[in-house]
Parts: sequence; structure tokens; C-alpha cells
Amino acid sequence: MFRFKALLAGTAMALVASAGSARAATELQWWHAMEGGNNEVVEQLAREFNESQSDYKVVPVYKGKYPETLQAGIAAFRARQAPHIIQVFDVGTGVMMAAKGAVKPVAEVLREAGATFDKSQYLAGIVGYYSTTDGEMLSFPYNSSSPILYYNKEAFRKAGLDENTPPRTWPEVFEAARAIKASGWACGYTTTWPTWIHLENFSAWNNRPYASDANGLNSLTPKLAINSPINVRHFQTLADLQKDGSFSYGGRTSEAKLKFLNGECAILTESSGGLADISKSTIDYGIGQLPYYPDAEGAPQNTIPGGASLWVFAGKTAGEYKGVGRFFQFLSQTPIQARLHQVSGYLPVTMEAYQATKDQGFYDKNPGRETPILQMMGKEPTENSRGVRLVNLPQVRDIQNEEIEAMLAGRQDAKTALDKAAERANAAVEQAARAVAK
Repeated sequence: MFRFKALLAGTAMALVASAGSARAATELQWWHAMEGGNNEVVEQLAREFNESQSDYKVVPVYKGKYPETLQAGIAAFRARQAPHIIQVFDVGTGVMMAAKGAVKPVAEVLREAGATFDKSQYLAGIVGYYSTTDGEMLSFPYNSSSPILYYNKEAFRKAGLDENTPPRTWPEVFEAARAIKASGWACGYTTTWPTWIHLENFSAWNNRPYASDANGLNSLTPKLAINSPINVRHFQTLADLQKDGSFSYGGRTSEAKLKFLNGECAILTESSGGLADISKSTIDYGIGQLPYYPDAEGAPQNTIPGGASLWVFAGKTAGEYKGVGRFFQFLSQTPIQARLHQVSGYLPVTMEAYQATKDQGFYDKNPGRETPILQMMGKEPTENSRGVRLVNLPQVRDIQNEEIEAMLAGRQDAKTALDKAAERANAAVEQAARAVAK
């Protein structure tokens, strides 16, 4: 009997200890917008962190595409049910910065977690985009990207084009698109993220202002400059190519990638982060730099970061913030960053990860994979290429997309579309700035 009671007592103590151990793992919610191959990367990173220690458990939760994830986070914060970490795309940076009291700067989180935070360890073009004017890093640059060009080598061969020489300028892209269409291919060229690639990065890469006041970095009420002659020429050409199918519009975000993956369109401008899915396809593809206009003085200049960063919501406990800090330290490790870069196509966050990838001979074995990094780091940024930061950039993009879609549908020409987009966006920016100032 004694042994039986002792066994029961021992079992009970073991169960209590087990329950206590389970309770000791503080759960950290990570809301994200990663799909397909990149979602697999998120799940793997969370699993590895959780297995590396027993104090914290990161729980990744997919909340939809970038805009939906941002809106879900805003709604959750207002309802006092915000996650610990939320992935916010680059366009939401101004929104998060303006949300006073809603976020805890990541530099502060890292310091409180005992990390020796040195922003010089991070790629300058990336960390600068997610920092305040006085240099404090506000969010962790998890998956920064740069727009690049992908092309179908089979389509190039069929059209009599050199499969080893991707087009470098926009006139070359348009000429190749017409030749590919003429060869019998369904579509010559398509693009994801028209506003990010063809307005924001188009301006930076061609060393043209997107807006006044350093593209909004120095003011809450910049005036858009997206209706300049070079912009009008570019979009009118796209509208003309849309009529004969040499160009095919695919959507406002990443939808057009499917047109490339299913073989419909032979040339695609897309985030470097799209590589995770493209590399898994059966397409014989090549990579080229983002095209530019050869008559644009100073072009090509440098691209500006896309992708997303990880923001930390305010209102959590000190213990939870310590766990978030430890997770960010885990993500900053050179082997993790190098692997994340190599499997996803996103840029390495740290200089050490970039150098480690070079030392491994990765770029020699994978031509084109260094292209997005060189685009961003090749030149010292100008006032036109430090970045774009509007307090309501998601709304501004919606306005621009509406006018671009009306143009592509033949309801207006490019000049009218861009004039209206600039006028409407300027009014929306002023309204949003007034709301922030209250």
C-alpha cells in the first residue's frame, strides 16, 4: 500500500512539474503575411527557435496578404488583443510610425533583452528605412526585398532573343515583350506591385523624386511628383502594350506572379522575395536587374527596400518583451540570416550574413542572386532614393491603383491618370496628416 501511495504521489508530482514546465513557456504571437514557400520558412524559423529553448514559444499566425495583416493588427490593437509581433509591409511604415503609443521600438526591445545592439551590423539601406530621423530603429527588418526582373528562357529562345542577356532598360523590355508576343507566346510582360515597382522604385532607380521633402521623409505633407514626363511616358507605353497583349495586367499586389509561373507571361518584374516560389517551378528562368531609362540622368541609382519588417506592439509585459528580444536575437544570427536569404530570395539583414553567403560561393553558383543587394547598395542614396514614407501610403497606393486600372481599361490616358492620382493622393495625405497632428 505504501508503495502504491508513493507511486501515486510521485506521479502527481511529475504531472504538476510537467504542467508547471508547460506554463513556463510564455507564448508569443507572431502575425504574418507569408504565403507558399515563404510561409514554410516562417514555420521552420518558429519551430527552430522554440526547440532551442524552453522559456518562450513563438506561434506564427497567417493573417492574409500584407494589407489584410496590417488591418488585422490595427483592429486587434484597438480591441486590446494585439499580438506581440506583427509583420508590416514597407508601405505601412508611415502608418506604424504615426501610431503613437501603439508600438515599442525594436532597438529598445533588444537592449532590454540584454542584446548589444549595433545598427552598423545591419545593411544600411534597410535599417535606415525603418529608423527614425535620429537613427533609432523602430522595427526589425525581417524580409527586405528589392524588385528585380525574371524571364523565361524558353520564351526568349522561341522569340529569337538571347536567353543569357536579360533586358536592362525599359525600352529593351518593351521591345522584347513585343517580340515574344509576336512569336506566339500568350503574353510578353507582366508585373506585380505596380505602385511599388513602377512608381516608388521607378522614381528612386531613375533618380527622380517620387514626392517633395525627400519623398516624405522630411515632412508629413509632401506633394507627389509621379506625373512628371518620364512617368507619363512609361505608363502610356504600358497602356499601349496592354491593348495588343504584349503587356498583361495581373493585379495590385503579387497576383501577376501566377502569370509567370503558369507560363502565360515571359517577363516578370517582381520582388526578389518571389524567388521562393519561382525556384520551385519547372520554368527555365533567368534573373536580371530592375530596368531603367538610359536617358534618365544618374540612372540607375539605387532601389529602396520592399518586403516587410517586424513591429512590436506596446502594452505587453517585461517578460514577454524579453522573449521577443531573444527571438529577434535568434533571427539575427549569421547562419539564420544567410539561410533565410538563400532560400527565400529576400535580402540578408546583416552584413555578416551577406559576407558569409559570398564566402560560401553562393552567388557564383547562383547567377543573379546578388542582383537585389547590389541594386540597393551600389550607390549612396540621394534625396530621391532614400525611401518613401507617407503617413497613409496604403491609401495612396489604392488611389494610384484605381487610376492606373482606369488607364489600362482604356478610360483615360496616362497623363490624366497620373495627374488625377497625384491630386487625389495629395488631398488624402493632407487629411491624414491633420488627423495625426491632433
